[in-house]
Amino acid sequence: MLTNMLKAKLHMASVTQAELWYDGSCAIDSNLLKLAGMREFEQIDIYNVNNGERFTTYIIQAEAGSGIISMNGAAARKVQVGDRIIIATYGQFDEAEADAHKPKLVYLNADNSVERTANTIPVQAVS
Repeated sequence: MLTNMLKAKLHMASVTQAELWYDGSCAIDSNLLKLAGMREFEQIDIYNVNNGERFTTYIIQAEAGSGIISMNGAAARKVQVGDRIIIATYGQFDEAEADAHKPKLVYLNADNSVERTANTIPVQAVS
């Protein structure tokens, strides 16, 4: 049996552009793609922290070092420039792979520069 698990995420990315008539769906700075282990044309889920929208699309590459996170086509209707979003990819893992799997987590500043990376999320405590 295979289990769907988080493969990678770009956490708190800032939307830099929303291009309704541009071909493609979510353009991401190719340096960020490489760091997170994401691939062009890979399916992604996007969670908009500002408005609660959650949607699925795919990746296209943006210029390396540009900081671009652009929602294109229909996805442009789900965001505003400046919104903070989480971009997540998932993979299917068998039991042995799942036991050893560590996702690539990339935490971003408001300008889409890298704040830090990790491969675990701390246990949430009672507040």
